[in-house]
Amino acid sequence: MDHQPPPFFNRGPAPLVRLTFFVSLAILMMVLDARFRYAESVRQVVALAAYPIQRIAMAPVDLFHAVANYFGSTAALQEEYAALKTKQLRVAPDLLQLEALKEENNQLRRLLEAQERTPRKSVFAEILYAGRDPFSRKVVIDEGSQNGIQAGQPVIDDVGVIGQVTRVYLLMSEVTLLSDKDQAIPLQVLRNGLRAVAYGGAEGGMLDLRFMAANADIRNGDTLVTSGIDGTYPPGLPVATVARIERDAAYAFAKITLTPTAGTDRYRQVLVLSSEAKTPPPAEAEEPAQKPPRAKRSRKRE
Repeated sequence: MDHQPPPFFNRGPAPLVRLTFFVSLAILMMVLDARFRYAESVRQVVALAAYPIQRIAMAPVDLFHAVANYFGSTAALQEEYAALKTKQLRVAPDLLQLEALKEENNQLRRLLEAQERTPRKSVFAEILYAGRDPFSRKVVIDEGSQNGIQAGQPVIDDVGVIGQVTRVYLLMSEVTLLSDKDQAIPLQVLRNGLRAVAYGGAEGGMLDLRFMAANADIRNGDTLVTSGIDGTYPPGLPVATVARIERDAAYAFAKITLTPTAGTDRYRQVLVLSSEAKTPPPAEAEEPAQKPPRAKRSRKRE
């Protein structure tokens, strides 16, 4: 009796034979490809056909990396923004102080230029605080009799007259502003030399130019400077500008309001002018011209 398996169960060559065959075939193909490069075109076609499959297979990985990078960069940007905001808040007071010091240095530089222009000696001073009386306009400066400050000395800043010293202590002095109701200052219109007197006490820190004839030659925008006839203020210092003129035929005088040029609401540094004039720098002594040597007289022999 034949025990051979049916034909459809025939398994073909032995596995070892098939392994040997395919290994030999692979080695042969590698040798031929390395020598004749016959499979290069086939490789290119296979790579081109497999590229879409590779991209589809890598899509989940790429999507994961993109999402991770997005959230990572967002978190890094938020941390950097928070760090920069903290740093900005930390240095903000220093920046503000630096700007304040810069403006103060500019003001001091302008005061130095004004000190060089004035013909009188002057002392630097700083405003400590404003007066306590609400019905007067006064400030207190940090220079007193110890530094030669005397009552009646004018006080200016880099643009014009502020007021004058009215009370002196050892280490501080009281300055009454031009806008005070008890202050008056003789002025002169810079355009035509017309003299007048300005009084304080007007609303809003303004000045009144009183007793000016209604037909006086004065216009809006005219600049008024010190006339110097009182002996207190040196002539030519800017004081105010004409802000408003009201002329009425029923009155002999015009109502003129002035805007002060200087003021204590801007900076704290001022100059206190002395009554002493600046001494001019000593002139260089000219060397005396050398006298030509005298010619010796020759004695005639007799």
